[in-house]
Amino acid sequence: MMFKALTIAGSDSGGGAGIQADLKTFQELGVFGTSAITALTAQNTLGVHGVYPQSLEAIEAQIDAVLSDIGTDAVKTGMLFSADIITLVAKKMKQYDVKNIVVDPVMIAKGGASLLQEEAVEALISDLLPIATAITPNLPEAAKILGVSEISSVEEMEQVAKQLHELGPQYVVLKGGHLNEGDATDVVFDGIEITYYKHARIETKHTHGTGCTFAAALAAELAKGKEIQQAVATAKEFITEAITHSLAIGTGIGPTNHAAYKQKNKG
Repeated sequence: MMFKALTIAGSDSGGGAGIQADLKTFQELGVFGTSAITALTAQNTLGVHGVYPQSLEAIEAQIDAVLSDIGTDAVKTGMLFSADIITLVAKKMKQYDVKNIVVDPVMIAKGGASLLQEEAVEALISDLLPIATAITPNLPEAAKILGVSEISSVEEMEQVAKQLHELGPQYVVLKGGHLNEGDATDVVFDGIEITYYKHARIETKHTHGTGCTFAAALAAELAKGKEIQQAVATAKEFITEAITHSLAIGTGIGPTNHAAYKQKNKG
C-alpha cells in the first residue's frame, strides 16, 4: 500500500525549505508526495528576495486536482501567506474530510523576511488551528499566535503549549530550538499530559528549512498511521540527522540534508 501526503505551502527556489523540502522528506520516509503551491519565492541561502502569492483560483484548483483524484492520508500546511488563503485551505480540508492535518505556522524566514501577513494570524487562529491534528510552531511563532512576549524557558513552554491547545488543535508540538540553554527540547501536549523530546544541541548555522522538514516528517508518519508519540519521535530523529549532516552550499545559511536519515538507517 502506498501512503500519500499533500503539502500546501510555498515554493523555495533554493530547494532547502517549502514544498521542495516537504517532497524530499516525504520521499525519504516512503510516502508519495503531492503539492499545492500557495506562493512562489525567489530565495537562496542569503534570504528571500521576492514573494509572489498565487491566486485563490490557482490554489483551489491544485487542491481539488489532487484530492478529487489521488486523495491523501495527511496534509501538511506551510507558508499560507494571507488570511484569504488560510480560509480557503481550511474550507477545502473540511470539504474533503482530511483526517491528518499538520499545521506548520510559517511566519518568518531564517533571514527575517515576513512570510505571513499580520492580518492572517487571526485567520490562522479562527479557521485552521481548530481543525488541525497537530501544530508545530517554534517559540517566536507560538509567541506571535498568543500575543505574548519572548518564551525563555522549558517551564514557560509547558504553559504556552497548554494555551495553544485551547485554540483547538488535537496536539501541540512546541519546538524549543530557539532556547539558548542546554539541550534542544520539544514539548508535546495532547490535552492531558506533557511529553518531552530532548537532543543535544547541534552547532551549525546551516539550518534552513528545519521547520518545514520536521513538520513534513511528522505528516509522513501520521500518513502511515503512526500514533502521535511515535510520529514525533521519528520526525525528531529525521530532523536531527538532517541538521547533523547539513549542507554547506551557497554563501549564506545552507539547508539540512534530507537524505541523512535514510543513509544512517541503511548503515
